[in-house]
Amino acid sequence: MLIVDSCGWLEWFSDGILADKYQKFLNNKKELFVPAIILYEVYKILKREVGEEKALLAFGHMKDSEIIPFDENLALQAADLSLLHNLAMADAIVYATVLGNNCRLITSDGDLKGLPQVTFIPKT
Repeated sequence: MLIVDSCGWLEWFSDGILADKYQKFLNNKKELFVPAIILYEVYKILKREVGEEKALLAFGHMKDSEIIPFDENLALQAADLSLLHNLAMADAIVYATVLGNNCRLITSDGDLKGLPQVTFIPKT
């Protein structure tokens, strides 16, 4: 199982320069977990940059995968990981979801690079 970080979804939905690299991870929706915070981030950015209609289409596409809600256990684990690895809140929530579901994270976020269970795709 995999989690693709919001940067990967945004690359793919906007046909960015890394879209092809993320495509192989996004092909099988049944292999993907989507943390609720990633739904939030992707919807917000797409709505701001390309409009509500495209943001809702992306949201619908992402909902075909298993959505992982943010709950009190995840909140505590994310807080601990934030302190341990000096992560921002959203990054800590995503990483806690990865660890809690024993899956891999695919990301281009440099703040997560080098952490266990993270596959980093450089932006260059």
